[in-house]
Amino acid sequence: MRKSLAVMLLSLSAVGCTWVHMAPGASAVRVTSAAPADCQKRGEVEVSVKHSIAFVERNQLRVREELETLARNEAPGLNADTISPLGEPAGGSQRFGAWQCGR
Repeated sequence: MRKSLAVMLLSLSAVGCTWVHMAPGASAVRVTSAAPADCQKRGEVEVSVKHSIAFVERNQLRVREELETLARNEAPGLNADTISPLGEPAGGSQRFGAWQCGR
């Protein structure tokens, strides 16, 4: 009984943790709410994270932050300096447009 309670408490405490870290160069990537004007589209990326752990939903703001960080991490590989979401997150996944705006 105590062991299962400890596992449950550990799982719940992990629900708020951030596991995604910013890659080198990703901090310079700008995030916009919509496709930027006067920029060249470099591609699209789809990223995903765990949105629930042991049937417990994670904080949705934290999930969004992690998805954005993952998309920013991918942008330099596409020679992009800006990303914008192409839709809302669903099931822990989200698509982003990657743009070169010359900033």
